[in-house]
Amino acid sequence: MIRAALHNGVAITDPSRAVSIDDRGFNYGDGLFETTLLRAGSIRFLDTHLQRLRSGAERLGIEVPSALEADIANLSASCGDGVLKIVITRGPGGRGYRPSPGAPVNRILSVHPLPATGESSGLTLRWCEMRLSRNAALAGMKHLNRLEQVMAQNEWHDPGIDEGLVCDTEGELVSATASNVFIVRNGALQTPDLRFSGVRGVMRSQVLRVAAELGIPCTEEPLWPHDLEEANEVFLTNAVRGIRPVAELQERRWQTFPMSSRLSQALKL
Repeated sequence: MIRAALHNGVAITDPSRAVSIDDRGFNYGDGLFETTLLRAGSIRFLDTHLQRLRSGAERLGIEVPSALEADIANLSASCGDGVLKIVITRGPGGRGYRPSPGAPVNRILSVHPLPATGESSGLTLRWCEMRLSRNAALAGMKHLNRLEQVMAQNEWHDPGIDEGLVCDTEGELVSATASNVFIVRNGALQTPDLRFSGVRGVMRSQVLRVAAELGIPCTEEPLWPHDLEEANEVFLTNAVRGIRPVAELQERRWQTFPMSSRLSQALKL
């Protein structure tokens, strides 16, 4: 359910008619998005979200509209708590992959209800059969093409499974379908380096930052499924849901989550 939305700064009264049929985001996934947590009219880690959006836009050759921040402020102030999604597309274009020079960039903002809370005892995960493609040119960005994640999440419909872990085509661990993953071994943090695929999440960056401030050893490096079997603790990070400990991954179980609790407290989540 969409509670409120803006299209290029104008209130959308009918979301089903908000995007032109020739928009390149709709036709080719040619754009970027951010999913942010809105609390009392303020977005958590907004500067980090905007930094990632601008970095991705620069890589794609899309100019972020100067009015975007004003749109965010206007919509946020009237909506209290929720999930604010920011979408930037390259704008309209004719048939064919090559972008038209000078096309006006589209910006679409929408506010949605907060997700249901729960999972206090830890998440139950599964391994996904879907494999993520390797492409260093797109790695790290939150671009609009999420078809691999759609296919991964469509692998299960069991309400007892909270998330799925995905590897790339070489079998290297990347992330969960909609979260980054960290493991704890011997008091140190490790997370996939995402050099070939995956999204460099906003909460992931906050965990890396606060871990350094707390003096917790933390590395970004290649990880594999067997590394989770050897982990003392596993947790997922997501800008909206925060830090969520993992209690079960198929046959593996974890019962205590000291690292995720410490980091959550440090970040005031």
